[in-house]
Amino acid sequence: MNIITNEVFWDAVTKHILEVPEDFDPINGSGVNFYTEGENRDKIKMLINQAISDGISFEDKFQITTGKNNIKYIECVCQVEIIDGIPTQLLGTFQDITKEQNLIQELQLSVEKFSSIFSSANDAIFIIDTSNGIITDYNPRAEELTGYNSTELKGLHNSELFPLENRKQVAFFLNYNLIKDDYVVNETSIKNKFEKLIPVEIAFGKKFKMNKITYLVCFFRDISERKNVEEKLNMLSLAASETTDTIVIANPNGDAIWANNAYLELTGLCLEEVIGKKPGYLSKGPETDLQSTAKMRKAIQDKESIKITILNYNKKKEKYWFELNITTLFDSQNNFINFVGVGRDVTSRIEKEIELQRLLDVTSQQNNKLYNFAHIVSHNIRSHTSNLTMVVDLIENTETTTEKLSYFDLFKEGTEKLSETIEYLNEIITIQQKTSIEKTKILLKDEIEKTKMALSLVIKQSQITITHTIPEDLIVYAVPAYLDSILLNLFTNAIKYKSLNRKAFLEIGYEVNENYTVISFKDNGLGLNLDKNGHKIFGMYKTFHGNEDAKGIGLYITKNQLEAMDGKIEIESKLDLGSTFKIYLNEK
Repeated sequence: MNIITNEVFWDAVTKHILEVPEDFDPINGSGVNFYTEGENRDKIKMLINQAISDGISFEDKFQITTGKNNIKYIECVCQVEIIDGIPTQLLGTFQDITKEQNLIQELQLSVEKFSSIFSSANDAIFIIDTSNGIITDYNPRAEELTGYNSTELKGLHNSELFPLENRKQVAFFLNYNLIKDDYVVNETSIKNKFEKLIPVEIAFGKKFKMNKITYLVCFFRDISERKNVEEKLNMLSLAASETTDTIVIANPNGDAIWANNAYLELTGLCLEEVIGKKPGYLSKGPETDLQSTAKMRKAIQDKESIKITILNYNKKKEKYWFELNITTLFDSQNNFINFVGVGRDVTSRIEKEIELQRLLDVTSQQNNKLYNFAHIVSHNIRSHTSNLTMVVDLIENTETTTEKLSYFDLFKEGTEKLSETIEYLNEIITIQQKTSIEKTKILLKDEIEKTKMALSLVIKQSQITITHTIPEDLIVYAVPAYLDSILLNLFTNAIKYKSLNRKAFLEIGYEVNENYTVISFKDNGLGLNLDKNGHKIFGMYKTFHGNEDAKGIGLYITKNQLEAMDGKIEIESKLDLGSTFKIYLNEK
């Protein structure tokens, strides 16, 4: 007889718990089964069947889904009414225990979290009964730290963990925490089962009560590694105090925690000005290399070692060269501990290196000047001797004495120019022995007229017209031999590379700006394709028009001479239209 489906009565409270409509028909709605599923439904069926068939009452808890699809927990108490030994009616009551069940589940979750933390914590955790000091519970790390097993540790008085000389101190810590209920951390030592002393850090946590007994949570952290490092640092500090090298130790943030006397003497700082600050925060100055500073800062941020040499300043703003080697320290677990900076004053060495480099530069310049000088000798003297040879040929080939004598003035001018050039070249030898070139005042118009006179025969034969707009009082600052060579080169270039298709000319002009006196030499000769040859126009032995007498050395010498005088040369040119050379003479 299936009583539960034949006659079912639900009171208002039950309907409220199950959140069903007032007109809900429990018989056609399949009763409680309608609100349960899975294992709950199977369990309810089994209990009801046992109650019906065997007359067994039951009391249990179930999870249901209400008529409004809410999850609830109910406690069901079912009594079987038996008449003449036959179950005739089931009387059941429902109680909503959702809140209580949720609280129980939250409590279980909290217990599980606590148990997980308690079991897996790196620190040894002890729970002590404050009424008698007995250890009532502990985590696995406590066994590892103390060496005691589970049967030995539980029920042990906490004082047994400490050597005799430390027990009063620990008892004071414990009592202080009980009174103040404060978070206290202290360092001491424990004695493990094997009589070995282990340095530890003790932290007393919060108190809690259970069954009227107050318990205290204590955390023990093994600091053996840290103590070993501290001892090593102390030994290092003792040794480093007497070394002549500067030593600074900084924490992971890069703040100094120690510096030796050598560092203080070098920087002029006192220890109070160093501790807690970034080492070198006062050592930067106007000549300190910012790239080196940035490289060092990045290495510290990345916790990397670095070796660097940098120009620093002491407290008196005096410069010194500092060679610094920053090393990073890690413990056995690869945890970063400290920076150690070892440095030394290398001012004497760097100054010698700078002086040596200066001497090398001077030597290189002198070699270049001597090389340039050799070309000047061969080029300039060849120009004058060639001119004199032409005059001699004319004299030899002239029949009348009167005509021969007419050429002696040209010969005299040529020899004087040659003598002057040799004199200038002798001056260059003297100049080459100096580290800097000494320029003198020169009237530019006079030099141009002298060059025209020296080349007058060549100018006449080539039928080139040379004009200039240089005023009589225009003074330039140059080395006379260099200027002579430059003018000769530019004049002879205009003659050599004139066009046969038009009457040749060379126009010389000038311009004075803030930094230079610019002399321009404009011709209408063969010109150059600068797109093709512009990059090699001032190179040595570079020729472009196939002239037999072209040596490819003149413009190279000119460029070097101008640069030696802090000047420069530029060219504007178009093929078969002509060229304009501009020489810049530095007036400073």
